[in-house]
Amino acid sequence: MLELKNVFFSAQTETGTKDIINDVSLKIDEGFVAITGPNGGGKSTLAKLIAGIYIPTKGQILFNGVDITDMSITDRAKLGVTYAFQQPVRFKGITVKDLVTLASGRDLNISEVCNYLSEVGLCARDYVSREVNASLSGGELKRIEIAMAMARSTELTLFDEPEAGIDLWSFSNLITVFEKMHEKIDGTILIISHQERILNIADRVVVIAEGKVRDDGPKDKILPTLLTPSACSVLTGKM
Repeated sequence: MLELKNVFFSAQTETGTKDIINDVSLKIDEGFVAITGPNGGGKSTLAKLIAGIYIPTKGQILFNGVDITDMSITDRAKLGVTYAFQQPVRFKGITVKDLVTLASGRDLNISEVCNYLSEVGLCARDYVSREVNASLSGGELKRIEIAMAMARSTELTLFDEPEAGIDLWSFSNLITVFEKMHEKIDGTILIISHQERILNIADRVVVIAEGKVRDDGPKDKILPTLLTPSACSVLTGKM
């Protein structure tokens, strides 16, 4: 279980110190959880705090009862936290097979790597030996990254706006992949997104605005409030 206790995060800007996350407390158990909210509301910052890219200014982050507040992203990964970036990194000279094998932490054979690629809708024959370089599209990279996350199979997998930078066709395929992941979920999938189709897959939706939790609950309860004319008041906190 992931637990955030009274987490704050401030950053230095040209005009001084800015509070980005303000007293966020959350408990996240197994299941498919989506965090949504307006641009600039603190969603991606919260994801980076959970992953260990940023360290809270104040507060605690616990993972399965272990205080990971000051742990590095590497140490959190060892405990079972996987983080997928908005823009997956390209690695010239490294093949797709190399990356998926590295993510799994064991020596995968070709057949096993192909199974993971097939799960994310990629023709394994066309991709297993390709380099992870500029020849791959954003949508292809996203699906390869998801295949890596599946190969890691950790307790918590965190995706930060997976829809960013991909076309509509790739996005439709991405939704299908997440639906499959939801069916086979073993642990927690936490997705930062503002796309209705992704939110609609979730078991639970958390709304973050102005660095605070504005709403939190089952999808069927939260989504209707986000799809009405009054949604802007929920997202901005002007209720």
